[in-house]
Amino acid sequence: MELNHFRSQVQRLAQQYIHPHAAHVDEESRLPLESIEAFKKLGLCGLPFPEKLGGGEGSLISQVIAVEEVARVCGSSSLVMLIPWAALTPLIWFGEEKLKNEVVPDVSKGLHGASFCLTEPGGGSDLRGIKSRAEKIQNGWKLSGHKRFISNVGWSKWYAVLARVGDKGFGVFMIHESDPGFSIGRHERKMGMRGSPTADLILDDCIIPDHRAVGDPELGHEYMIKILTYTRPLVSAQALGLAQGALDAAIDYTESRDQFGTRVSRFQMVRGMIADMAIGVESARAMLYRTVEIAEESNDDRARGFASMAKTLCSDTAMKVTTDAVQLHGGYGYMRDYPVERMMRDAKVSQIWEGTNQIQRLLVAKYVYDSRVNRVR
Repeated sequence: MELNHFRSQVQRLAQQYIHPHAAHVDEESRLPLESIEAFKKLGLCGLPFPEKLGGGEGSLISQVIAVEEVARVCGSSSLVMLIPWAALTPLIWFGEEKLKNEVVPDVSKGLHGASFCLTEPGGGSDLRGIKSRAEKIQNGWKLSGHKRFISNVGWSKWYAVLARVGDKGFGVFMIHESDPGFSIGRHERKMGMRGSPTADLILDDCIIPDHRAVGDPELGHEYMIKILTYTRPLVSAQALGLAQGALDAAIDYTESRDQFGTRVSRFQMVRGMIADMAIGVESARAMLYRTVEIAEESNDDRARGFASMAKTLCSDTAMKVTTDAVQLHGGYGYMRDYPVERMMRDAKVSQIWEGTNQIQRLLVAKYVYDSRVNRVR
């Protein structure tokens, strides 16, 4: 009941303060400042963080619901909201109190954002192949490298960077925009998610204090593997929200449109498409919510396997449902006057980031085979 009330609150917030600006944010490729102000009204900026750091200590399911409902009206706004949650998860889980107190409270208040920095020009799925390096120096660290496709650049002041330490180790380091040697590259011109500014992050012998290493500076890769069990449900929720929003729009449009003297929603083929879209959305939602249940119980191979399943199903569903929604709008679906065109563009990246769906399928298959072997034993 409490979660239903929370969902209703986010729905009202999204409809009143976010939806009216969604098309303009996309058209102008600008940060959704109106949405950020709306997030502050419900305390969404700090939803996952501990109360002592200004957060709401929201459960994973509450975070998934918030992302889903915001994405239902604006994909970019949901991305701006969830990226700081994901970026600060390593710090919240593994960092020292001093660093948490330095970084988290202002992000919780929505004064600025934080970004995750994993992908590099050479690729993103192969974390062990990253080339950015962190070298221990007196009283600090020196980082060198190039990170690509970093979300919320400019609004973020803190950047969680995964870098190689020595021959085999990896560390997570909190970089501030004012650190010497830090710079931002040109902003990308994107197909979708245009309201979240995206650019390269360049570290040219960037010097940071010693305490900015998160936890053990050689266990960063292990930290990332654990954190993906948390972040993949969030991007799954974003994809699900886009799918639900497109389904809503398709139902409204076909209910209001007449062709050949008949309401379009009465055509059998249209009803079949709507049925398939609804089945896809509800199946994806069931998969995602089951994944959240498992993830909240443990952070093991089963949880990671289900997180990959949810990410794949939700993002594939989002792409199919948004494309079908465009089709059901006919020629109008191809025009920017209707939100389904934007939703389809926004949905595409959900199949690519947070590990491509091809990589996710390999992870799911590994989990299935490994589980079978373990059961036989």
